[in-house]
Amino acid sequence: MEKSPSGIKLESWLVLAGRASEPGAPLNVPPIPASNFIIGNGREYARGDGTPSWEALEDIVGGLESGRALAFSSGMAAIAAVFDQLSAGAVVVLPDDCYQGVASLAAAGAERQRWSVQRVALDDTDGWIGACGVADLIWLESPSNPLLTVADLETICAAPRKPGAILAVDNTFATPLNQQPLDFGATVSVQSATKFIGGHSDLLGGVATTRDEALWQALKQSRTLTGATPGTLEAFLAVRGARTLALRLQRAQQTAMMLAERLEAHPLVSRVRYPGLPSHPTHAIARRVLKGFGTIISFDLRGGAEFADRVCQNVRLVRHATSLGAVESTMERRAAIPGQEHLPPSLLRLSVGIEDADDLWNDLDSAIRSAAS
Repeated sequence: MEKSPSGIKLESWLVLAGRASEPGAPLNVPPIPASNFIIGNGREYARGDGTPSWEALEDIVGGLESGRALAFSSGMAAIAAVFDQLSAGAVVVLPDDCYQGVASLAAAGAERQRWSVQRVALDDTDGWIGACGVADLIWLESPSNPLLTVADLETICAAPRKPGAILAVDNTFATPLNQQPLDFGATVSVQSATKFIGGHSDLLGGVATTRDEALWQALKQSRTLTGATPGTLEAFLAVRGARTLALRLQRAQQTAMMLAERLEAHPLVSRVRYPGLPSHPTHAIARRVLKGFGTIISFDLRGGAEFADRVCQNVRLVRHATSLGAVESTMERRAAIPGQEHLPPSLLRLSVGIEDADDLWNDLDSAIRSAAS
């Protein structure tokens, strides 16, 4: 693993960071449900000044990405704070395949004539290089949701940009352990802490990390003015979840690779999208820019939407649920979600958890074969 700013490996940083060091202090920063503080040490009101609970999370993620982090109430709140930096008439460039929340936010702003939106295929590196010269916000998501395209961040982030442009990367699927966008030259990296950072399907949270002090201050102002602050319990849970991120990711990635290979050979599966497979269109890029291939698999069944729905209903160990990045495996048909109708109707997105690999395979195989009978 790469090393943190303190010189230790990132897996050790996850355990060490965000803790008090003075004698007599609790080993873990406890939840601090305080809205205001006794005046005198620079901390007066939580919305603007933060709390130790939030700061522990920010220390962890900021160290993972070698930047300065800000915690938000959700991933979308962190994303909205980045969009909030745009001036009227700005040009926003999005991937053709990206998180529906981002697409909806961008579309809503375009309807109000706050900015214009262009879309570029995520694997069109030349298109992104060209966009860097005209866009005020270059928004990349890699691997993408749910088609798992991997962008050539190394090349795109090195391209000349319009002065003042922000190049943002949604790093949720990769996590800071598999990819560090700021090292490539991105302006800001955004995580949905709801997913892998928290890892237990029990919180909403987001984190934005940057090395640009002026942008950090502007994002903090946006958080303060909009009230997009994290909850005390949520921040505490995110910190606790982050401690085991390296272990969870390692286990789930190993299982995901095995499942992807078996699904690719399954007679009732027509296509598997997983960056670790040589058949994946951006596999060569993934090998170069990612330290691991992640825990998300998207696969198409040889059948229509109804067949895919039956598979989701038949699983027993895998949970038929949305979201991803948790200890439990979850699966859903993405085209059933409003705004995602353009996706293949039988595409299932599987988030691999930490269950036994053979148990997961037996569950998937049984569910697919039962749905076909």
